Amino acid sequence: MTTASNAVPARTLGALESPAIGYGAMVLSPGVYGETDDDRGVAAVRAALDAGATHVDSSDAYGPDGHNERLVGRALRGRRDEVVVATKFGLRLPEGAGGRTHPVSYAFGHLTVNAEPRFVRGYAESSLRNLQTDRIDLYYVHYPDPAVPIEDTAGAMAELVAEGKVRHLGLSNVTAEQLRRAHAVHPVAAVQTQWSMWTPVDPELHAAARELGVGLVAWGPLGTGFLTGSVTDVAESDFRRNIGAFDAANLRTNHDRFAPLRAVAADVGLTPGQLALAWLLHRDDHVVPIPGSRTPAHIEENVAAARVELHPDTLARIDEILTGLAPEGGARLLGA
Repeated sequence: MTTASNAVPARTLGALESPAIGYGAMVLSPGVYGETDDDRGVAAVRAALDAGATHVDSSDAYGPDGHNERLVGRALRGRRDEVVVATKFGLRLPEGAGGRTHPVSYAFGHLTVNAEPRFVRGYAESSLRNLQTDRIDLYYVHYPDPAVPIEDTAGAMAELVAEGKVRHLGLSNVTAEQLRRAHAVHPVAAVQTQWSMWTPVDPELHAAARELGVGLVAWGPLGTGFLTGSVTDVAESDFRRNIGAFDAANLRTNHDRFAPLRAVAADVGLTPGQLALAWLLHRDDHVVPIPGSRTPAHIEENVAAARVELHPDTLARIDEILTGLAPEGGARLLGA
């Protein structure tokens, strides 16, 4: 089964069909990977669609005042019906609303989340306006709220499905137990979780997703860019300054430590990033990576990995290299 655009293989996330590789739009907002501009961002989204990455992932928390969603909405004008539009809620708090602390491994230590049921409809309606659409194909709670049972949040999200504002429910950055509890309220199509060659998926979450027929959407599938082999430094304005693995000394160590993977890529005629994505696609038939890039050539390169078949000997070689391998400074970030 393939998608219509560029014959990118299709996969299922629960009952939702998606191209095997999507597009993570977070990179298009200011303050993520340094400075950018909206025209370049719109061009990047359209390049992703042209390449066949017609699953576009955003959040109301990326950039100021819904910036990322608004940019995605602008880019999708005239092409909405060919796209799986995914977005997240719970970090951009309503005016006057308090929130709870959720720990993360970034240098700043925590984020503030509010996933109270009474706010869910407002979150969704704001995102619909930003995205300039009448429905969200895959709607995630960005983080579970420590003060709100996940069942309650899922129940409020389910009401949006009944009304046609949302087509499929998603969860992001949750545990296996939270997935099971939410899924008991309403079927969950996908869980968004960090997964790459340098950040293994939580095995309990993976097992629960398989058991329940829930797909996995892998954020950070290129190790926040590291696994492309091209990151030698990060600018002062780059969000990765908050990640220990991108400290200058750690980055040099990690470059050497992961060199054997770049050698495998060269041997099989792929870029390091393509190898990382192809390897991930071979881990599970229901995982969809969502790499982000601002550069059309890199976007096309990423999507081409969806058509790569890795030989079992190559997969075994990669797995041998990855055994016991971990980045200096850590890579488990607990959320994007």
